[in-house]
Amino acid sequence: MTTKPPYVAGHSLLAGRTAVITAAAGAGIGGAAARKFLEEGARIVIGDAHERRLRESATALAEEFGADSVAALPCDVTDQEQVDALFAFAAERHGGLDIVVNNAGLGGTADLVDMSDEQWSKVLDVTLNGTFRCTRAALRHFKDRGSGGIVVNNASVVGWRAQRGQAHYAAAKAGVMALTRCAALEAADFGVRVNAVAPSLAMHPHLVKVTTPELLAELTEREAFGRYAEPWEIANVIVFLASGYSSYMTGETVSVSSQRA
Repeated sequence: MTTKPPYVAGHSLLAGRTAVITAAAGAGIGGAAARKFLEEGARIVIGDAHERRLRESATALAEEFGADSVAALPCDVTDQEQVDALFAFAAERHGGLDIVVNNAGLGGTADLVDMSDEQWSKVLDVTLNGTFRCTRAALRHFKDRGSGGIVVNNASVVGWRAQRGQAHYAAAKAGVMALTRCAALEAADFGVRVNAVAPSLAMHPHLVKVTTPELLAELTEREAFGRYAEPWEIANVIVFLASGYSSYMTGETVSVSSQRA
């Protein structure tokens, strides 16, 4: 197994920018992205459906990076009113926003023959429809503002590759990729870029709760480095897509993976 790499320090890549990040409470990719954006000089507004975890995350980040840099509002991305409220709150607090990271997603494991309509619909509503709602809200804001903007969506390599028990999640993530491509073509008309990341295996506490130890071991074995990604390694690529270093990229889905097959 390859040893974990050293943590990469910030380089002010997002200095002076304001970002909305969904599902940003806790120890997963959203939480890592929130911290990375702050380290890169951004102001952030984080949303999450879990109010207690959101409050605790926002308080901890504000203590470390300053209250002026961190704001939070509960947001369930399956509720259009809450999505609209999150974007209105961000625009009012900072006079607008520059970057939107759509990280909210929901997984689960069930073979298709046993999958209920409720299981299918719940994963699709959070993962695909939630990304649609937030992308639409972002593009409306950026179009009205008239000075560009950036959207980064969280997809998954499962959107390209098959995995047992993941039909609902794979379909949702493939939909996020297609949404990203189509939105990028339309948003280019008003100077907005829309891209996505597609992680393979990034470890966080929620994944442990919904995945068996046997499956986690199998997925880890597929990785060329013999280890899972740290959430901050995914967040680094999100920072790249949100920064000027990716200024000519739009409609792309960047695989953040070392999978052999």
